[in-house]
Amino acid sequence: MFSTATTEHAGQTGIFPLAGPRQAFVALHQLVDAAQDTIDALYYIWRGDQSGLLLFEALWRAAERGVRVRLLLDDGTTEELDPTLAGLDTHPNIEVRIYNPLRWRKLRYMNALTDFWRSNRRMHNKSLTVDGKAIVTGGRNVGNEYYAEGDGMAFTDLDVLAIGAVVEEAGTMFDLYWTSTLAAPISRLVPPAGPAEGERLLDQFTANRMDPDSTGYMQALYETPILTELEEGKRAWIWTEAHLLYDDPLKTLGHDEHPEVLLLTQLLEHIGSPVRRLDLVSAYFVPMAAGTATLKRLSERGVQVRVLTNSLESTDVTAVHAGYAKRRKALLRAGVQLFELKRGWGDTTGAHESIGGSSAASLHAKTFALDDRHVFVGSFNFDPRSARFNTEMGLLLDSPDLARRLSHVFDAEFALTAYEVYLTPEGRLEWLEWTPEGKKRHTIEPGTTAFRRLKVRLLALLPFEWML
Repeated sequence: MFSTATTEHAGQTGIFPLAGPRQAFVALHQLVDAAQDTIDALYYIWRGDQSGLLLFEALWRAAERGVRVRLLLDDGTTEELDPTLAGLDTHPNIEVRIYNPLRWRKLRYMNALTDFWRSNRRMHNKSLTVDGKAIVTGGRNVGNEYYAEGDGMAFTDLDVLAIGAVVEEAGTMFDLYWTSTLAAPISRLVPPAGPAEGERLLDQFTANRMDPDSTGYMQALYETPILTELEEGKRAWIWTEAHLLYDDPLKTLGHDEHPEVLLLTQLLEHIGSPVRRLDLVSAYFVPMAAGTATLKRLSERGVQVRVLTNSLESTDVTAVHAGYAKRRKALLRAGVQLFELKRGWGDTTGAHESIGGSSAASLHAKTFALDDRHVFVGSFNFDPRSARFNTEMGLLLDSPDLARRLSHVFDAEFALTAYEVYLTPEGRLEWLEWTPEGKKRHTIEPGTTAFRRLKVRLLALLPFEWML
């Protein structure tokens, strides 16, 4: 797979951005279908909905071809998946493990009451590696809301398909998590599935393919031959130097006081401090006092700092918005430019392929560009949870091309897709929106109710910012 391209660019990594949600689903599915030897997947969330079942079925078919499949899922959201995971595990070529398993599998709220510190630490990583030759990683979990299906919340996000030198690092990372004491075989956690479970699973796969809600995914698979077009040169790779950065599983055990095990330490060692520009996209941006002070110092040194996060109308986590909102005025006074994504703007089909993400209801991407050179794409939110509790991962790319693309998104696209937040001379917040009728100013947070704004103000008073 992609052997000609990697031979011609020995020592480099080829990157193909997957900003469109359907495009991301197609690339992941086609990569699994192309597997010949191994598939290694680890995810924070894998839903049992239409998209999730289609990808489970693809894993099963790969196993039927003789491919060795290893699936490692965090246990935070697996409560409805136990029968499906146990059924997958019955296949001789599929092994399923659960990361940091919860002690109470049925009454899950009991984990927060009896084992809060351990149950609060989750594996937030997202990656799928095929044959040791290609990897998809970034901000997306597996589920309809990440691939623009259904009537519920849809997420703007960014993944990348990567080949070449960095894929070997992905294999090392996966083995570290797979062999961790925190990775438990599913057979230890749920009753073993009987012989009939495999048949039931196949019936479930068949019914899912016939589900009308699966039609869009199946059509996209047939109409968008991404891997074939990359092989034939109809789509272009971006060749660059890349590093895979990730937290050690020791972080889950509470060893975050050792900086060497943390992604954040590795990130700072590689990139240092920006000199000219920092463009940051974070769905859950909670800078706290320390982060606010850091961004202030950068701005005072003449660094242009721009941040895109969710508006109150688009966020799916009101408490996180409260943690961000309490820092807005301080950031604006320091010269940081703030953009807040509008809810439900534009296209969710995946036709829009900007690195800034396809337009959708809520931002979920986590990426930044530094000094028009370095770009980070991964699972790391710039919030206390990513820094202190969850394990995270991401690709750091030395790519002026991608960095310029992200800068262009801030310059040209966010005027249409986001509100720009201002601070008036009197110290009041205003939201500037560009509409077909012209410029519009909002003196209260657009698209919100008085009740929700009150909720944010009350949440901002509570002492749990360190947990967000």
